Amino acid sequence: MPLPFLTADRSFETASESALPYDDRERWRRPYRPGPWRVGAAALGLLLASFVLFAAVLIALTHSFSSDGSSSSAAVLITGLAVIAGSLRLLRMGVWVSGHGLRQVGFLTTRTVPWARVVSVRTVQQPVRWLGLPRTVQGQALALVRKDRRSDDTAPLTTTHTLDFLGRPTAFDRAADTVEAWAAEYRRG
Repeated sequence: MPLPFLTADRSFETASESALPYDDRERWRRPYRPGPWRVGAAALGLLLASFVLFAAVLIALTHSFSSDGSSSSAAVLITGLAVIAGSLRLLRMGVWVSGHGLRQVGFLTTRTVPWARVVSVRTVQQPVRWLGLPRTVQGQALALVRKDRRSDDTAPLTTTHTLDFLGRPTAFDRAADTVEAWAAEYRRG
């Protein structure tokens, strides 16, 4: 039985960073992949959730030995489900584009700007937050200029110091160029 993924003579295909040309333009899509820091943090969260859910099962199984086993196992189960939801939301964060507009998904909020309100999307050199914390460092940001707001009122869409692009300046350049190109194309059409 041949296993082509294990043979040495097969060349490994590298996945393209850009969207496929036959993709539905009305679907929301992210023009870049989640960074290794974001994926690693989500993986650790899911690992923690597995231990928490295992603890909930153990508490539920030992319910006969404890007087409040059902309430404590339910609390631990809810905690585990909250950690899973947080990890999945962490993976979902970022900039998304479709024919409808530009969407910035945060951990707790999601903002969508229709293309009719977008003046431009551009890369600017400015102080940016490091991993979203109050500390700022010099970096690049993907700035959104809107018709209904001043340019300094809007937060950057993404920066070189987020979980997706920390230590990966070329990935930020590719993603920023892609978002800028899509913004120019969608605003025209």
